[in-house]
Amino acid sequence: MVYSAEMKKAVGLLRSTLDSEGLGLQDRRFTHHGVHRPDSDAPLILVACSGGRDSLALACVAHLVADMTGLRCGALLIDHGLVPDSDRIAERAAVTCRELGMDPVRVTRVKVPVTSAGPEADARAARYQALSEQALGLGARAVLLAHTRDDQAETVLIGLIRSQGLEAITGMARRVERGGMCYLRPFLDLDRKDTTAICRQQGIGWWDDPTNGDDQPAGSKLPETLPLRSRIRHDLLPALNRFAGRDMVRRLALGADMARLDQDYLDSQVDGLFQRLVACPETDQKAEGVLACLDAHGLADCHPALRTRLLAQVLTRLGIRFTAVQVRALDDLVCRWHGQQGPRFPSSHTAIRKGQVILICNDGDHAHR
Repeated sequence: MVYSAEMKKAVGLLRSTLDSEGLGLQDRRFTHHGVHRPDSDAPLILVACSGGRDSLALACVAHLVADMTGLRCGALLIDHGLVPDSDRIAERAAVTCRELGMDPVRVTRVKVPVTSAGPEADARAARYQALSEQALGLGARAVLLAHTRDDQAETVLIGLIRSQGLEAITGMARRVERGGMCYLRPFLDLDRKDTTAICRQQGIGWWDDPTNGDDQPAGSKLPETLPLRSRIRHDLLPALNRFAGRDMVRRLALGADMARLDQDYLDSQVDGLFQRLVACPETDQKAEGVLACLDAHGLADCHPALRTRLLAQVLTRLGIRFTAVQVRALDDLVCRWHGQQGPRFPSSHTAIRKGQVILICNDGDHAHR
């Protein structure tokens, strides 16, 4: 069979991703032409499929690669019930996956809780929870996500708008663990036009989410009621491309890769410092509401980039919500302490300094004891 340039690239990206996870060739017989069925106990990979062009292209490529390597390959579809006819859309995508030869193919309906995080974040959390539960139940080794280079560029811009610091520009990781399951993004070096081409070449029909604004004419402005990602895709990125006179999707995605390398290195350094400079409280301190004890003198000797990351990691591990302003105030307790009180966090959490020790407490009254 002769494959297009888009298909060859997609196959290469997926094979490389799977090889890095020890999910490469299962048996030499799969290197020979012919029809080969994977062993019943062969590793199972699952594609998270929405019915859109990206995930259906990934489903097609994943099934092809599974045939080449002896892996089992299935699909998971999550119906959020948030758009009209969502059950029909999910079932139609499931039929396509089955026609490709994928097995198992599961459709799961979830109820999206309403929280202060917002509808997009709520749907994402419910989706990942359902994906992890289904994948673990099936004994899968990995779930494949179809995010493309375009998605990565959009994620970086969302980060710049909503966040700050290095994390704002690192985008999506190529590999992540969530809910005890490994998630892989093999298409981060593939463009959306490539997944579109693959679907067209293979005769695969897809569904376009109306909130993406794909039906709006180029040059028109999407209404602010549509998701930020859609407006970035339709309005901001084309404007950036015109302004810069170059492909900003590629530049933003490449920048995300470089920033993530820096972040991974900094995180590895912080892990070592955490073990050395952060201690669990003594029994009597626990009774007084102390959650963690930090070595202020040791922290002061750290580079600011490592110190602030360490302080943020302490708060994150304790489940304390915080802002960049509060991290700076906590850093002031380390390096610019003149007897001032530390920052207060939600739920009455507070930080205080006593001598060379900074205490993170779950009771705001601890400082007065």
